[in-house]
Amino acid sequence: MPTDNAAVNFSELVNRNKQTLARLKESSRLLLHRRDGEDLVLTTAARAEQDQTVVSAATRMLAALARREPGSMELLLDILPDAFPWVRFLPEADVHAFAVELVDTMRAADSVGNNASVAQMLIAWQHTAEVYSDPELLAALSTDHGEDYGPAPDPREVA
Repeated sequence: MPTDNAAVNFSELVNRNKQTLARLKESSRLLLHRRDGEDLVLTTAARAEQDQTVVSAATRMLAALARREPGSMELLLDILPDAFPWVRFLPEADVHAFAVELVDTMRAADSVGNNASVAQMLIAWQHTAEVYSDPELLAALSTDHGEDYGPAPDPREVA
């Protein structure tokens, strides 16, 4: 039965690949630390497929519940603070907008098999909640300074 994730240096995989890969029998994932880049996670294809199946099933169930059941949106709004405590800082209308966007983004991401957009959306909403949690920051960001600073540069062109 696989246990918690194990961690090794990437060089251990390169130098002792059979012994290192054998650790996947005791662990569902192997975290590979790299000196010159982002750490990697190694798992089996079967495990990755299982994980995607579970995420996809949960997404489809949440989306179906949100669309079909009367009062399901109210239930979702009621449980969001348990799953995401930071939503307590959002105005009520934004909590509703977050719930709708969460379901819609999860469905769309599942349809293409890539959850990066869900993670990005969650981080953006959490940052919004952080702004609302700080009265000084909220005031600074929501005050009209009376000036137009012109068009913002395209971030892809700024280096």
